[in-house]
Amino acid sequence: MHSDPIDILNEAGVKPTSNRVIVLKTLLSAQSPMSLIEIENELQTLERSSIQRVLTLLADHGAIHTMEDGRGVAKYEVCQGENNNCPTNDMHVHFYCEKCDKVFCFKDRHTPHIDIPESFKVKSVNFMLKGICPDCDKNQGE
Repeated sequence: MHSDPIDILNEAGVKPTSNRVIVLKTLLSAQSPMSLIEIENELQTLERSSIQRVLTLLADHGAIHTMEDGRGVAKYEVCQGENNNCPTNDMHVHFYCEKCDKVFCFKDRHTPHIDIPESFKVKSVNFMLKGICPDCDKNQGE
């Protein structure tokens, strides 16, 4: 996976404008998938509508993918696949902590393969586990 936003944009066939680069840099530096509001709070220089347009464009071109956290909030992260795309067989598992509302990526845990009829074309997979993270579990006893 590339870590340079301009390379990612070029590989996705997207012109590297300043807004696209800054949104992609924000996602690349994040420790976990980010929501639109989290990205907006991080940047504070772009309007929400501008960020949303960039996210939609990047998702449409396979540079990022969208997943729902445990509360139904859309979160975004940079794709890890070859050429920075997100093939469904390379999607990974996410974990939502019901105590602290954090989403964790288990990048080394791929989503299971499910056989579906040939006439159906899978475009994305959202595999979310819900529970309590180790930090919250440890703090429950205090």
